[in-house]
Amino acid sequence: MDRRTALKTLTASALAAPAVLRGRYPLFAQSPAEYSERAIRLVHESSVVDMLCQFRFADRRGPGTPLATQWLRDPLSFTEEHFRTYKDSGVNVLALGRGANSFEGAVRFCAEWNGFIASHSDWFTRVDDPRDLAAARESEKIGIMITMQNAEHFRNADDVDTLFGLGQRLAQLTYNFQNLIGAGFLENADSGLTVFGHEIVERMQAVGMVVDASHCGDTTTLDALDSATRPIVFTHASCRALIPGHLRCKTDDMIRQLGRQGGVIGIPFIRFMIRGEAPVSVDHVVDHFSHVARVAGVEHVGIGSDLDILGFGSPRMPPGSPGPEGQANFERYRPFFTDEGYVHIEELNHSQRVYDLTEGLIRRGFTDGDIQLMLGGNFVRVLTELWS
Repeated sequence: MDRRTALKTLTASALAAPAVLRGRYPLFAQSPAEYSERAIRLVHESSVVDMLCQFRFADRRGPGTPLATQWLRDPLSFTEEHFRTYKDSGVNVLALGRGANSFEGAVRFCAEWNGFIASHSDWFTRVDDPRDLAAARESEKIGIMITMQNAEHFRNADDVDTLFGLGQRLAQLTYNFQNLIGAGFLENADSGLTVFGHEIVERMQAVGMVVDASHCGDTTTLDALDSATRPIVFTHASCRALIPGHLRCKTDDMIRQLGRQGGVIGIPFIRFMIRGEAPVSVDHVVDHFSHVARVAGVEHVGIGSDLDILGFGSPRMPPGSPGPEGQANFERYRPFFTDEGYVHIEELNHSQRVYDLTEGLIRRGFTDGDIQLMLGGNFVRVLTELWS
């Protein structure tokens, strides 16, 4: 059942049901979860954008080759049953969350995803420009943006043009540590955007590749904002005012400047980026949406879950294994995990989590128009501006 049919069916059912039964409905017959008519309608009528979706995490603790790896090696191993999870999620457009540490690795990354998307053109479309954002919604396909969580694969400014031609539409300037562009927030010292970094930002903004400063240290973040002549984004970051001293989160001054310049911040669904201790709920996530709306305006906040489509955060690695926890200064994340070793928020650890977020925004008193902006309208606006 496509979105339009589902919405029509829902409306008809609501009108036909006795008054005592109206108000909440199961989204799918196989799911026990129930949502309000308003939440379902808002998701179906919105362009829902997740600006940092890991697609499918490779849980290395399981046996065999992870599905995420299988799908890129052999796109035909991705079946209609797999696709149904993505289709039913409510997300129209997702931006990928991996990176490359070399130019050759970046080319390979683009090639793998271009092959995957081309092999499933009935289900997915690559998002390159504003027309593709609209087409993804109108065609009932899922739009995939080829994006990377680092920019160390740029050897020179001309590489920006090359990768743009291969489909890359966004680059995070740094990941957690120093590169030739600037410093990530785990670096010992952050001297800001380098001369080369300024050159890369200038070329990215010239060709229309989105500048993302999510993982950058404070000085590099502020330099990126100051040097930008067009809006930049934080695809997945949260508010330091709500978690004082958490260096991975952005300050109010950064968020205000981002908003003044027309940018958007995506709120992640990672437990220790939302609250300093358990329990963490969807209402705590909404606290960050509300804070950005107060500080910068409701037009400057969106979704950047940093989860895969199933709703799970990156799995904690077994002791002694290489993984994020082994990085220097990792304690700056102030991490705490679920009993199973994951970083997600319990109420958002499933593929239809956007409906739960929408219910939370409704409870907080946001209007329909505000909610549609936060679900994706804000990112559609800034991407359209940058790509036009």
